[in-house]
Amino acid sequence: MPAEPLTMFEREEIRAGLERNETLTELARRLNRHRCTISSEVNRNGGRAVYRAVDAQARADAHRSRPKTPILQKDPVLAAHVQARLELKDSPMTIAKELAAGTYAVTGVISHETIYSGIYAQGRCGLRRGLHVNLHRSRRCRKRRTAKAEQRQRKSPLGAFKPIADRPAVAGERSEPGHLEGDLILGAGNRSAIITVFDRATRTTWLADLPEDHGAASTLAGLIELCERIAPQYRKTLTWDQGREMARWAELEAACNIEVYFADPHHPWQRPTNENGNGLLRRYVGKGTDLSKFTPADLRRIETRLNTMPRRIFQWKSSQDIADNGTLRATR
Repeated sequence: MPAEPLTMFEREEIRAGLERNETLTELARRLNRHRCTISSEVNRNGGRAVYRAVDAQARADAHRSRPKTPILQKDPVLAAHVQARLELKDSPMTIAKELAAGTYAVTGVISHETIYSGIYAQGRCGLRRGLHVNLHRSRRCRKRRTAKAEQRQRKSPLGAFKPIADRPAVAGERSEPGHLEGDLILGAGNRSAIITVFDRATRTTWLADLPEDHGAASTLAGLIELCERIAPQYRKTLTWDQGREMARWAELEAACNIEVYFADPHHPWQRPTNENGNGLLRRYVGKGTDLSKFTPADLRRIETRLNTMPRRIFQWKSSQDIADNGTLRATR
């Protein structure tokens, strides 16, 4: 996703810095921008000797204007097909792939980003307003990334746990099954939850219900029951966030013969398989749902759907195909 465009204030700071003979690196550091962003800005507007903030802003405004008709507005047939597939909760990537292959007798060259843009335009680019509710995460607009605030240090309920830095290197390579990532997804009002566990190599999914609560005791019982469905040789490591529901992790290690590690606080990218898998799971258990209504049989059906779903990471084979064939690749 491209960076935010420079503002008039930043351009004026660049002009003043150039007059003070500051280097581009110094300017970039002061403005919290990449050096290449500052270098490109100066070079495209005549260089250090003639750079003017007002002229640079006018040029940027002129180039930002793109008076062209969006592809979904130009082609109502294509737009109707895309809208119908979105209403059936297909992802934009899946829709783009189907159109390229002519799966439903409708063909078209359109990228998944174009479909996302049409959704987030909320009725202005050929698709109807409100289709964002059918996306996996149901966001009305793209989530803006901001620097995380300073967090007050608190005593961890986990005790002397093992950090992810101590996890065996092979777990990060995705070259063998048995290295798992886990988490809870929460329901309406945080009153209900489901345990989700994913294998890093094969992306195989296991789910467990928490019918009473999602405290440490219930989570321990649910994880022990879930691990009993995984062959012992595929219970090597489990990586979790530092939630208090895992306060009894040592008992889980002893009961299931598995090593439990914990990601750093506010570092969800250290458990990418789990985070992405939970996003897929939200297709079937949407946010704001009472998760206690899902029975173990319901969760097994969802497991089967996720484990047989074609995955782009596996060249459109499923997790089950990869697990059955033993074909593992070092993928991210």
